[in-house]
Formats: sequence, C-alpha cells, structure tokens
Amino acid sequence: MSALLTPTPRIAVYSGTFDPFTLGHDDVVRRAAGLFDQLIIAVATAHHKKTLFSLDERVAQVRLSTEHLAGVKVLPFDGLMMDFCAAQNACAVVRGIRNLTDFDYEAQMAAMNRKLRPQVETVFLLPDAPLACISSTLVREISKLGGSVAQMVSPSVAAALAAVHTPGA
Repeated sequence: MSALLTPTPRIAVYSGTFDPFTLGHDDVVRRAAGLFDQLIIAVATAHHKKTLFSLDERVAQVRLSTEHLAGVKVLPFDGLMMDFCAAQNACAVVRGIRNLTDFDYEAQMAAMNRKLRPQVETVFLLPDAPLACISSTLVREISKLGGSVAQMVSPSVAAALAAVHTPGA
C-alpha cells in the first residue's frame, strides 16, 4: 500500500515597486492567481528609486487592491528576488510585459534569475490590451499635473495620489 502524497503547492512571486499599483498590475495579478495555488505579491523596497509612496504605503495599497482575491498574499521584500523566492518556496516568478522594451529587459532578467536559481521558472503575462499603455511612471506624472487617473488605478490608489498631489495636502 503506497502512502498518499500531498502535492506541493505551486507558489509564484510577482514582484515590483508598485508605485503606484495600477489596473495593469491588477490584471496580471488576477490572471496569475488563477494559474498558481498561491501568488505572493512582493513589494520591493526599491533603494535605487525615489518612490512617491513609502514601502508601508505601497504594501497597504496593494493589499487593499487585492484583498478580494483568494490565494494572494502581499509581502514587502528587500534583496535578491531569487533569495526571496527560495524563502517562499516559489516555483515561478510572474512578470507583466506591455511591449517589446519590457520584453527585452525582462528576458535578460529571466536569464540571470535562471542562473541564480534554475528551478524557478519565469512566466510572462500580457495585460489586457486597453491596459497595456498604463505605467506607474505615467500615472504619477498625470496625477501630478492634475489629470484624472480614474481609469488607470483603483479608487483607493486614485485617492492616495490625489492626497499627495493636492496643494496644501
């Protein structure tokens, strides 16, 4: 009689600065969550970038935007993504790709990550076509200049952006 084996859960990591978390990010998260048993959204400390929102604010924004999704966990991280994947027992990294420029960069990162941790696969997902033009950089700029970002981010993120960019706030 053979013992029943419990399958190992398929855990994936979707990392980024998420400054701010956009509807494009949300689209990738929703679809990736359907492909894996657990999706961990890893919000990067981003020492190399001057972020609009603090790490704690970005983690809170992502949690609020994804709290309705089963199997999704949001964690802050610092350091090498492959070390984070090892600590989380992840079998895959999910990356969103909007265009060929994204693909070129992400393909290089995937190749380097494979050298660091060959057992972790990289899965590329394209956002829904109407969302492909959205980037966190453009959202921050539009918001800063007083434009509406309501079609690019969740209502809670739009409110956080308005609070930052409203004179006297």
